[in-house]
Amino acid sequence: MNSLLEIRGVHKSFGSGAAKVDVLKGIDLDVAEGETIALVGASGAGKSTLMHILGTLDRPTSGSVLFRGEDVFKAGDQGLALFRNRSIGFVFQFHHLLPEFTALENVMMPLLIAGQKRADAVDSASSLLRDVGLGHRFTHRPGELSGGEQQRVAIARALVGSPQLLLADEPTGNLDMKTSDEIHALLGEIHAARRLTLIIVTHNERLAARMGRTIQMVDGKIGIQ
Repeated sequence: MNSLLEIRGVHKSFGSGAAKVDVLKGIDLDVAEGETIALVGASGAGKSTLMHILGTLDRPTSGSVLFRGEDVFKAGDQGLALFRNRSIGFVFQFHHLLPEFTALENVMMPLLIAGQKRADAVDSASSLLRDVGLGHRFTHRPGELSGGEQQRVAIARALVGSPQLLLADEPTGNLDMKTSDEIHALLGEIHAARRLTLIIVTHNERLAARMGRTIQMVDGKIGIQ
């Protein structure tokens, strides 16, 4: 398989002097196109920090992240924002849906921000909501949806820009077992249909077992793979 991501010598520190905290301590990792990876480890091991860097939500203190051979952090903040919008989808434990907008409007939002015509955005968002089993929930606001339905909306929103990389940080952390299993199955179906690259931070052993590779993080470093 071709390499999608090449992470080399990534360090991330917060604070300075006596208050400096080293969270990532030299991460080297290759991720192939179409791969599915579970990122696991104890709380504080650096999983979410690494995910934020892979998603370009945060910059490393040192080291490089190459996406299809290009060092993404050579771009300025505006360039990174454009890259994220076009290439990466995000799903978080807390859905981060906009409460005043409907499910359809929430899914449309990334396309409208990217400058797509509203009619085209409606078509794309409607199709994705049907794909995730919410064809009957277009006009419902987040407060009118169950936790599992809100996460489905969040997944549809993450996919609406046809990203090459989907990053999910504890996507079932707030869901019951039955709903979690339904979301796990949905993520598997999405990967099979779209062949995108999927990296998930999780404490859920059942979800990790569904991934093609499990990477253990220990104290800011890559451990068992």
